[in-house]
Amino acid sequence: MSTIEKAMGKLAKQAQAKQEGSEQPEAAESNQAAASSVPSTEKREKPVLQIDSAVLKRLGMLSDIRSRETRMLSDEYRSIKRKLIKNAFEPGLIPKNKSNLIMVTSANPGEGKTFTSINLALSLALEKDKTVLLIDSDVLKPTVSKTLGIGQHMGLMEYLLGETDDIADVIYHTNIPNLRIMPAGMPHHLSNELLASDKMRSLTEELNSRYSDRVVLFDSPPVLGVNETVVLSNFIGQAVVVVEQDGTKLAAIRSAVSQFSDELAIGYVLNKAVHGKTGTYGYGYGYGYGYEEERSA
Repeated sequence: MSTIEKAMGKLAKQAQAKQEGSEQPEAAESNQAAASSVPSTEKREKPVLQIDSAVLKRLGMLSDIRSRETRMLSDEYRSIKRKLIKNAFEPGLIPKNKSNLIMVTSANPGEGKTFTSINLALSLALEKDKTVLLIDSDVLKPTVSKTLGIGQHMGLMEYLLGETDDIADVIYHTNIPNLRIMPAGMPHHLSNELLASDKMRSLTEELNSRYSDRVVLFDSPPVLGVNETVVLSNFIGQAVVVVEQDGTKLAAIRSAVSQFSDELAIGYVLNKAVHGKTGTYGYGYGYGYGYEEERSA
């Protein structure tokens, strides 16, 4: 090979190397662009909801079970939850596919169902081997988040509307061990219809199968005047009906519970009960629980 041929070959190799070097950044940019076009599968980070014990104390709720002020309240809710837990987890009492699903409702608004829901959830959260999920399913007038001061977050409505397919996206941990909360979410003009939808039925079935060792409390709309509450009750194993002492009429209670299925275990919590000789309101609440033998009695 002549000297000229060798020189020409060397120049050709240098040109090729230079061309390859200039193409590498383009390839890197292309790969980077391709990577950035792939949808991220990273989950949205959810906040831990902070429940202020001072707020609970100001509202007369179970803020501190060691306090003398709430000891009577704590003891009475402990008695109520024992009946709920027995029905939920002892075999044969209620159909297993929904025994741990409990709705808290009342005949009419303003009888204390949300107060009862939150206190039951706080009491159940003290159990060492159980967790409790409190769902704000009073979707027209949600009050759980407002009462607890935890702000507004994505919740039940977003799940029922299909904005997320993973139920875990709308279940939030709290600063209280064993207590989880599913907020109501954003209001929607079909809120009540969604509450009675097949998607809601599927939600209750998934809650039972996926979290079978968990107590699930639904703070539900009042029964009278809200047909969807009765439909929701068909997806649930137990109902706690809150009755306001000297406020709820017996006819209203009978009218409400007569709409429930005979398979539903119904209990009653007497709210705003008067204690003591002075006739003042105490922290304690009367209660009763069990199946109704005759709904019309």
